[in-house]
Amino acid sequence: MLSLPSALGRAAGQLTDPAILRVLAKSIAATLAIFLALGIGAAAGIEALLARWDVAGSGEIGALVGLVLMLVGGWLLFRIVALAVLQFFADEVVRAVELRHYPQARASARDPGWREELGMSARATLRAVLANFVALVLAIPLLFTAIGPAVLFWAVNAWLLGRELQDLAWARHRPTRGAEAPIRAPERFLLGGVVAGLLAVPFVNLLAPVIGAAAAVHLVHRSKESHVAA
Repeated sequence: MLSLPSALGRAAGQLTDPAILRVLAKSIAATLAIFLALGIGAAAGIEALLARWDVAGSGEIGALVGLVLMLVGGWLLFRIVALAVLQFFADEVVRAVELRHYPQARASARDPGWREELGMSARATLRAVLANFVALVLAIPLLFTAIGPAVLFWAVNAWLLGRELQDLAWARHRPTRGAEAPIRAPERFLLGGVVAGLLAVPFVNLLAPVIGAAAAVHLVHRSKESHVAA
């Protein structure tokens, strides 16, 4: 079975593929556009509120608050937004990887359709919000440990990301709706952990979702092959 490092290496090596580059361009543009829209909306809202209260310099204050909220929101919510956006381009990532490495498997792939993709994205986003909220509550007693909250949030998001990335690939090849994915839980967690770490690195975080999705495709197919061989 293909190991996780090999899957990640193959995924990173395909970043120059024109099909992958198109997905990167679209997903990055959509993600940044969402945060820009949120920042502009926050700035306009703050400016209108301050102007209603006759606060001097409401325009400048609103713009500053909007910028701060956009930066803070980007840091806190980037993972959730980036993965939600990637859901809508996931089939392009899967197709690009399969055309290069698994052409026979591509023939049997199914198209989930936009409704199923929207449902997957909504469930994943809700799961991420709830899990991170619970982690936030649990992290409060760990604040005195300094590193405790960081480890907790990494572990929670490693679990979330591993499942989301696996589902992106598996949804196109599962034989039945409830069929269990072939990736082992420890490997899925490690995949999510690596991607969670990459998401914390500026600029690299823009590539991380696509690298993770491509690596998940490799892991799903090689796991399927090993199960068939067994």
